Amino acid sequence: MSEWFTLDAGSIIAAGFLVGIVVGLTGMGGGALMTPALIFLGVGHTSAIVTADLTAAAIYKTGGAITHAREGSPNLRLAMWLIVGSVPMAFVGPYLVDALTEDPEQLEQTLKLCIGIALLLAASTYALRLYLGLRIVRQGGPPPEPNPRIRPVPTLLVGMLGGLLVGVTSVGSGSVIMIALLMLYPGLSAVKLVGTDLVQAVPLVLSAAIANILIHGLDWALLVPLVIGSVPGTLIGSRLAPKVPQSYIRRGIVIVLTMSGVALLFKAGFHPFGEGQETLEAIVVAVVGLVMLFLLPLVWGVLRKQHGLPMFGAPTVAELENPGGMRRGGDRQGGARQAGGRPSGRAG
Repeated sequence: MSEWFTLDAGSIIAAGFLVGIVVGLTGMGGGALMTPALIFLGVGHTSAIVTADLTAAAIYKTGGAITHAREGSPNLRLAMWLIVGSVPMAFVGPYLVDALTEDPEQLEQTLKLCIGIALLLAASTYALRLYLGLRIVRQGGPPPEPNPRIRPVPTLLVGMLGGLLVGVTSVGSGSVIMIALLMLYPGLSAVKLVGTDLVQAVPLVLSAAIANILIHGLDWALLVPLVIGSVPGTLIGSRLAPKVPQSYIRRGIVIVLTMSGVALLFKAGFHPFGEGQETLEAIVVAVVGLVMLFLLPLVWGVLRKQHGLPMFGAPTVAELENPGGMRRGGDRQGGARQAGGRPSGRAG
C-alpha cells in the first residue's frame, strides 16, 4: 500500500483530475488526453499506462452508458453491429503487437509510435467532424433518423478498425468511431450518436483492458490514483459545462492532441533531423502548436465564409457538433443557437 502514496501517485491523481474536468466539460474521450499525459509524466511503462487507462475507461464509461440506456438514447441495433466488429479486434490487437515485438524496449517504441499516429488521427477526425457539421448546417442535412437503416458491412468494418486502434493505443473509442458513424448515418441525432457510441464503447474497452491485463498485468499503483482523480474531475467538469465557453477549449484540445502526437513520434524513434537533436525536435513541437494556434482560427474563418457565414460568431464550434438539432432552411443560425442551449452529450 505504501507505494500508492508517492509523488508519482500525486501526479497521476492531478493528471486524472485535470483530464477528467476537460472530459466533463467537452465530452471528448479521455484516452486521447490521459494516455499521452501519463507517458509524458513518466509514471510507468507505456504498456502499463495503456492498460490502466483502458481499465479506468471501462469503469466510468459504464456509468455513462447506463444513463443513456435509461433515457432510451442509444440505437441498440447499430451498437450491436459495432460491438460484433470491435470487441474481437480489441482483444486481438494487443496480442498482435506483443507477437510483433521482440523485447520490452521495442514494445515501448512501437506503442509510442502507434499512440502518436492515433493522436494525430483523432485530431484530424475531430476537425473533419466540425467541417461536416458546418456543411450540414448550411446545405441542409438529411431529416432526423432515430432508427436509420443499418448498413452492416461498413458498420462492422468501422467497429473492427476502432477496436484494433483502441486495443493497441486506448485512443479512438470516441473520436474515430464517432466521425465514422456521423459519415455513415448523417441523420442520427447527437444524443443518439453519443448514446450509441457509449454503449458500444463499454464492451470494447473492457475487451481491450482484459487482453492488455492478460499480457502485461495490471499496475494498481497506476489504476487507483487514476480513478481517484478522474471520477471527481469528470463530475465537476460536467457541472461546469453549461457555464464555460467550450469552443476555445475544444480548439485547444485539437492543438494539444496534434502536439502530443508529433512529440510521441519523436519519442518513438522518428528523427527526421538525425539522432541527438532533442532540442530541435522540441522546437518543432512548439512551432507546430504556435502555427495551429494562430492559423487554425483563420482557416476555420475562411471555411465559414465560403459557406455564407461570418468568419467568427454563431454557430459556434460547440453548436456545430450538434447539426441534427439545428433547424434547416433560412433560419439556420437561429436553430444553431437554439440547439446550442443543451450540451451535445458525452463522447467516449
